[in-house]
Amino acid sequence: MPYIPHSPQDLAVMLEKVGASSIEDLFADIPQDMRPKSFALPDGKDEMSVCARLEELAAKNRTDIPSFLGAGFYDHYIPKAVDAITSRGEFFTAYTPYQAEASQGTLQAIFEYQTAICRLLQMDCSNASVYDGGSALFEAFMMAARATGRKRFILDEALHPLWREMVATSTRNLDVTFTVVPHAHGMPDMNALHAALDDSVAAVAVQNPNFFGVIADYSELFAAAKEKGALGVISVNPVMQSLLKTPGEMGADIAIAEGQSLGQPLGFGGPYLGVMACKKALVRQLPGRIAGRTTDKQGREGYVLTLQAREQHIRRSKATSNICSNQALCALRALVHVCLLGPEGLIRTAETAMAKAREAAQALLTLPGVSMLNNAPYGYEFALVLPISAEEAVQKALKRGCLIGYPAGRAYPGMENTLLVACTEKTTAEQIQTLSGVLAGVLGGQQ
Repeated sequence: MPYIPHSPQDLAVMLEKVGASSIEDLFADIPQDMRPKSFALPDGKDEMSVCARLEELAAKNRTDIPSFLGAGFYDHYIPKAVDAITSRGEFFTAYTPYQAEASQGTLQAIFEYQTAICRLLQMDCSNASVYDGGSALFEAFMMAARATGRKRFILDEALHPLWREMVATSTRNLDVTFTVVPHAHGMPDMNALHAALDDSVAAVAVQNPNFFGVIADYSELFAAAKEKGALGVISVNPVMQSLLKTPGEMGADIAIAEGQSLGQPLGFGGPYLGVMACKKALVRQLPGRIAGRTTDKQGREGYVLTLQAREQHIRRSKATSNICSNQALCALRALVHVCLLGPEGLIRTAETAMAKAREAAQALLTLPGVSMLNNAPYGYEFALVLPISAEEAVQKALKRGCLIGYPAGRAYPGMENTLLVACTEKTTAEQIQTLSGVLAGVLGGQQ
């Protein structure tokens, strides 16, 4: 017998309450071509058959080919201890401190995560994370709007296009405006960014390394923004912060990051975490959970949630975030990952990945018609210009068993021949040789 939770009488009562005469009338506002074609589901199967079918479908995912795909998400090595520690029941099932004082272990983990992020980015304060890199960018803008009372934002076009799209969606019904400053062949146009600053700007946002892998110093831009009363927001690659000039050193007011590179498997898109840190003057604008360390009346050390500006604590209109505002288990993975590697391990990871990227670039630049998009310094991702469409090259290379990178034309019209190539410390010399050979075959016109 099928499981039908509602009787015809139940349906009639519910339809009457909402003022609909029938189920069809209830969904009348949905265009016919957008409705499900059928609810006819196949008969149920036994467990063995279901498992066999799922394994068959999973086998269609190619995870056995060399991949040089990056574009904001990177295949770093994750020490086995990360899974071993974070899968323990006391972490895995108690990752959210709804009853804060009874969750001392979770609160301490959050506090240690915040400390690690502040040290990595050289900023004063951090929260317990937000959903992802795009959410962090949106929240940074909302922080700037609250702090400055202004509603205009400047974005470098070389800031991740997915995150810019997420911000546009999240602010669609808000009274804010955005000025997107075009990039210059993948590099930030510093003169244009400076020129866009005026007394109406709440914040200017950039990325380092940017979407094209380019590294830059934004110290002068942030100083100029400060003179105009605007905030400086920078999105960073957390692994590269072990080598690059940090947001704190550049004078940024808010630093954000996609935390996937810190102990998170790619996982077909998530879950990830958004890293957020800021100067102390802005801490009351920082959304989400913030764990603090204190002592009780007996002088014993303990951990608490502090500055609780969430909707279950204060008036909703004044809240900076809601109850589900962070990725605590992902943040714990990031903390364990960073602690296992330590400062020297992070440096070696970044240096090895950068060396692999230069090895790959050197091999690919020997191919006819292939050139660098620019001559700017880069991290472990770089942009090439091909003599053919990058999308075409990627599709042909896939048939040859290699994912050669990301076609920039998908996000940047007019850059159809630009290919983003990323390496990590996991990239091998054999994989680079395969990459070079496959792209050579594709460019040679072989099928």
